[in-house]
Amino acid sequence: MESYTVKVEESRPAVDGKPSAGPVYRCIYAKDGLMEMPVSFESPWDFFSESVKKNPKNQMLGRRQVVDNKGDKCGIYGVNSPEWIMAMEACNSQGISYVPLYDSLGANAVEFIINHAEVSIAFAQESKIPAILSCLSKCSSYLKTVVSFGNISSTQKSEAEEQGVACFSWDEFVQMGSLDHELPQKRKTDICTIMYTSGTTGEPKGVILTNGAFMGEVLSMDQLLAETDEEGTGDDVYFSFLPLAHIFDQIVETYCIYRGASIGFWQGDIRYLIEDLLVLMPTIFCGVPRVFDRIYTGVMDKIEAGGLLKKLLFQYAYNYKLRNMEKGLRQDEAAPRFDRLVFDKIKLAFGGRVRLMLSGAAPLPKHVEEFLRVTCCCSLAQGYGLTESCGGCFTSIANVHPMIGTVGVPMTTIEARLESVPEMGYDALASVPCGEICLRGKTLFSGYHKREDLTKAVLVDGWFHTGDIGEWQPDGAMKIIDRKKNIFKLSQGEYVAVESIEGLYSRCPLITSIWVYGNSFESFLVAVVVPERKALEDWASSNQETGDFSALCNNSKSRKYILDELNSTAKKHQLRGFEMLRAVHLEPKPFDIERDLVTPTFKLKRPQLLNYYKDIIDQLYKEGNAKTA
Repeated sequence: MESYTVKVEESRPAVDGKPSAGPVYRCIYAKDGLMEMPVSFESPWDFFSESVKKNPKNQMLGRRQVVDNKGDKCGIYGVNSPEWIMAMEACNSQGISYVPLYDSLGANAVEFIINHAEVSIAFAQESKIPAILSCLSKCSSYLKTVVSFGNISSTQKSEAEEQGVACFSWDEFVQMGSLDHELPQKRKTDICTIMYTSGTTGEPKGVILTNGAFMGEVLSMDQLLAETDEEGTGDDVYFSFLPLAHIFDQIVETYCIYRGASIGFWQGDIRYLIEDLLVLMPTIFCGVPRVFDRIYTGVMDKIEAGGLLKKLLFQYAYNYKLRNMEKGLRQDEAAPRFDRLVFDKIKLAFGGRVRLMLSGAAPLPKHVEEFLRVTCCCSLAQGYGLTESCGGCFTSIANVHPMIGTVGVPMTTIEARLESVPEMGYDALASVPCGEICLRGKTLFSGYHKREDLTKAVLVDGWFHTGDIGEWQPDGAMKIIDRKKNIFKLSQGEYVAVESIEGLYSRCPLITSIWVYGNSFESFLVAVVVPERKALEDWASSNQETGDFSALCNNSKSRKYILDELNSTAKKHQLRGFEMLRAVHLEPKPFDIERDLVTPTFKLKRPQLLNYYKDIIDQLYKEGNAKTA
């Protein structure tokens, strides 16, 4: 089997209390050395200014429907919009570090970030101005200027001025600028952005990313697309809806700017997302598994409802194309006739023009990834990364079908190795190497802002410890199999890697989300489950059970039905006895950010979930223990 990585350092045995570590690998496209930064680039502003010269007639931003203080911190608060990008580029031009203020974490987090990062000026979406004003009394020692993406009322201006803060509408602020102003010199080592990650516990952490790291990520993306597919052009159109407050979308949009592509912004309302997508007809689409999963479910429902003949034709075409892709044919060569007759309709769900699809933020379920690769008639790459790695540090390679179910190979700016985790049974020196993914290279963060303790905990001997457990594949691709932190011991001494088994339970079509809980005082697991509404209602009508969705979630027969189906899924995937669920609670309301139960990328916040559902968990353990009494 062809390998897409090269070994650049040998493994290291366990020594002086440090666990063993496997060999160091690089992407094959960086075999002679990690990607070097061109000397002409010092900051992302150079991407923009060079692109303006190369693409003077291209429209950069669209939607339906400056101050000499280098080194200052500027907050940006709001949903994706042209103004968000303009504010970011204004900061880049002046050498000001921009700090995204999380649109989804509420005013307390905004207040914390403004104070912690010492933000002196904030650009905010018009609808977010009240949230900024409400916390001014607690952060006006730093924040002195607020600029609205739109208008600002005289009442709001007065309210801010009482706290010693100046407020401007977008138009007012633009009029204050001068085109004759000489831009300050920038360096690769300057701080580009401090990006706060919500984390699953504790206060947000400010991840420091330099100009060099940010540009390296963009240029590495360009190099890999040039080597394996095709790089972006001025004809490309990108659909901006993933939050710009996160590194994933910022990198992709900066790449589009670098390549002279156009960026179209959604309206900011989830109800019209698909409509916006169909109107824009993008050529590049980035999504997260949650979005792709919904599209997959919607398409499969339509196929199911389309009658037996259509269903058989789809299945035949799907299997035929999949077999050819497994033999090594590119997706566009595997079944061109079926692409025209069958799969073109599915491509229309993304507007009909998408040529490149990227997935990140969480693992894409294997069956969904396979479905997208076969039916969407475009290149699909799944990646893995963290804010600390400036976005993607691994990416699968277009049209290499065996990489399905993996996150691919290291980017060309990064080296990777696995470190053994003996307490979880993961051995980096085993015949199938498994362990904690550790990274070294040019696109890593420079530490956590004002938190040297947290920085030292994860940056050891020059290696960033991600906390994710990976398994090297024979072709050099990485598969994420677990999370180091989310492991607990049951009372009988068995260890449970909870994220891994949640992933398997999630394969049950009757549920949309699941949080599995266990502790060292109990011998079994329980769970809080959000059922798939239609599936539960269909079951109820077939079994003469009445009531609305909430009532069905409280129904003891519904709970038994879902529990049995979950454990049936568990058996099918060979989960061990102690990993089976003894009792479940059905929750009609999805886990949400408003109740602080998930992060903005929908990772479960386990301590908060336990606090919220504590009484329910106690009751589930009473039920579970009663069954064995």
